[in-house]
Amino acid sequence: MTTRTDTAVDATTPRPATPLPRLIAAMFSSNVGALIALLTPLQLLLTLQTTRIAGADAAAAFGFITGVGALFALIANPLAGRISDRTAARFGRRRTWILTGAIGGSLAVFAFAFTTEIWQVALIWCLTQTLFNFQQAATNALLADQVPTHRRGTVSGFVGLAGAVGPLAGIAAVSSLTDPIAQWGTVAAISIVLGIVAVFLLKDPQHTPGPEQAGLNLKQLLLSFWLNPRKHPAFGWAWLVRFLLTCAYASGTYNAFFLMDRFGISPEAVGGNVLVLSLISVGLLAVTSVVAGPISDRARRQKPFVIVAGILAAAALVLQGFAPTIEIVYVAVAILGLATGLFFSIDSAMCVRMLPSAENAGKDFAIINMANTLPQSFVPFVAPLLLGIGGFSALYVTLAVIGIVGALLVLRLPEIGREGDPRWALITREPTAAAQPVSAQPS
Repeated sequence: MTTRTDTAVDATTPRPATPLPRLIAAMFSSNVGALIALLTPLQLLLTLQTTRIAGADAAAAFGFITGVGALFALIANPLAGRISDRTAARFGRRRTWILTGAIGGSLAVFAFAFTTEIWQVALIWCLTQTLFNFQQAATNALLADQVPTHRRGTVSGFVGLAGAVGPLAGIAAVSSLTDPIAQWGTVAAISIVLGIVAVFLLKDPQHTPGPEQAGLNLKQLLLSFWLNPRKHPAFGWAWLVRFLLTCAYASGTYNAFFLMDRFGISPEAVGGNVLVLSLISVGLLAVTSVVAGPISDRARRQKPFVIVAGILAAAALVLQGFAPTIEIVYVAVAILGLATGLFFSIDSAMCVRMLPSAENAGKDFAIINMANTLPQSFVPFVAPLLLGIGGFSALYVTLAVIGIVGALLVLRLPEIGREGDPRWALITREPTAAAQPVSAQPS
């Protein structure tokens, strides 16, 4: 018979070292700084830089640069979590990498202003992705390190809010600038200041690695990308829920193409429409991010919020897929913004409960974050096939179905306080006696 144990991360989580208001401010500041440095180039500055260098070949160059950068981000985040978990510096295992990522990443961002070849842009973008992923991995691990269980929804909501504030703040900061040095320098300055502010706000006692963290060889580094879902089923289900719902929310990548195809809007005019859609989405995402988290903490319930977020996302995608007017598209995007904020305000807090070990929280949470990164590649990979079959209606309906499936799979997870109940997926499943290794017997 399978032995069931509850080894949720809460059981070994230390007392918070940083007062909660300061901790929230530190995590918010660090995440906003990193997102400004990563998303402002993706949304604007890399396009301008590649156009200056490559001219008519800028689109192909941009695709190559961002594709390679996404690969580095996918690799760097779990490695950063693993290394952060094992860091024993007196400065703190999380603060060390928040500061290193912020300073190193910001200097890399400023170096973009002096690039003259596409290979230079690609190299610096990979370095930027790597350094800021170290910062983000260390920052997000604080949710498991220092946030009490009953306040994780609130903190998770502010982390979700950072995802809304970062892109808008970066674009607003550089939109009136035309000189490349001023543009890249502004982004770098904001990012480094916000990272340093986060470090000053944060208390991070020196960490003493436990026995399970001994050594860091090639095998241990490769294991940074894997956590056995058979042994830790709750973690596996939580990862799948995040991956499927993030695929549904990735539909926004195609808003410009959708508007041009469905309503005949010209490439020159579509930017204004996309900006309006972004403002609607981000505004509502920000509202639900900061409201839903505290409500979840008081109710001690998370799964209903995720289910509602999935249903709203699916409804919004179907509505957009068959929208006869652009006004209906605005309504659909508004609903999707509400759903996105609702999900991301709860999901991080829920995922932290499914982590099997506080000692390896950085590495394990980074694996969870891979479920955010992979949809950026998966959705563009399958989109051409779906568009060829049935246009944007087929694409959005398929993503709606994926979102519904993700929302329903959350039913496999235990609710707050029920992590050891065998009616739901277990945090850790011990091997059966029959599966235990047997000592070799003499022949």
